[in-house]
Amino acid sequence: MLNDASEKSLETSLDPSLGEALERAQSQVNGLVLGKAREVRLAFVALLSDGHVLIEDLPGLGKTTLAHALAATLGLGFQRVQFTSDLLPSDIVGVSVFDAQARSFQFHPGPVFAQVLLADEINRAPPRTQSALLEAMAEHQVTVDGTTHALPDPFFVIATQNPVDLAGTYPLPDSQLDRFLLRLQLGYPSDEAERALLAGTDRRDLIARAVAVLDADNVRALRRATNAVHASEALIEYVQNLLARSRHHPGVRVGLSPRAGLALLRAARAHALLLGRAHALPEDVQALFVAVAAHRLVVEAESGDAATLAKSILQAVAVD
Repeated sequence: MLNDASEKSLETSLDPSLGEALERAQSQVNGLVLGKAREVRLAFVALLSDGHVLIEDLPGLGKTTLAHALAATLGLGFQRVQFTSDLLPSDIVGVSVFDAQARSFQFHPGPVFAQVLLADEINRAPPRTQSALLEAMAEHQVTVDGTTHALPDPFFVIATQNPVDLAGTYPLPDSQLDRFLLRLQLGYPSDEAERALLAGTDRRDLIARAVAVLDADNVRALRRATNAVHASEALIEYVQNLLARSRHHPGVRVGLSPRAGLALLRAARAHALLLGRAHALPEDVQALFVAVAAHRLVVEAESGDAATLAKSILQAVAVD
């Protein structure tokens, strides 16, 4: 299917020093979040794809630790917002306050004006407050009182949420979920990782001592390199077949949109870059499909969970 990709070099055109920094960044985060190499790679996929990541799992499994470890390693301006039931949209995007001396309204930016924003327990805030992030995540800007304000570049949202069946949570609407490039779950650690965690230094102390491995220029260069990763016509056809299958798959009420397909291709390019390749392969798409697609599927009642259906869609589409 992908013979034309074999003509591409097996090595990326990434500057060697930048490639080494990327490897060190992943290594540092893996040293802070034990036994979760796949999940750490997925988080870097979101970063390199100019996307955002939603980490969903039970309390206490390391969601916030992963977010803090990423922020410390990236060396970018960081803000954390604890989402609560009484949080207002203006608490996130900012507010215009009348300055009597200047006889005009002055805009006071909120924490969304950061390069890395941790939206902690995002589903503990009501939908009106959740939606305050929609424009920011989609357009990298916010509009307050009719005035548009650009957000920093890069802008990266790491959101955590607890399962919606826990008390005091509000399900994220489909439009909000669609703004996340991928959703991942951490799960319980392996016995070996848990033992090292229990016997080791407190993660908060380790994160406080972590050094920044990348900076804003590095991230922008990595994103340009990601965009340059080759995706063949055959690979694009494979992604399109997955989209088409999702729209007619048993148990799926609403399938994947073209935006989901674009997200999947961007993520596949980033995954290939992280593995040192200048071209994306079906294996990249397959490694990411559930994380990119499951939270975008609307499933029929009693048809199982979305992740299981996403896996069955992947199995139903052959690689020609």
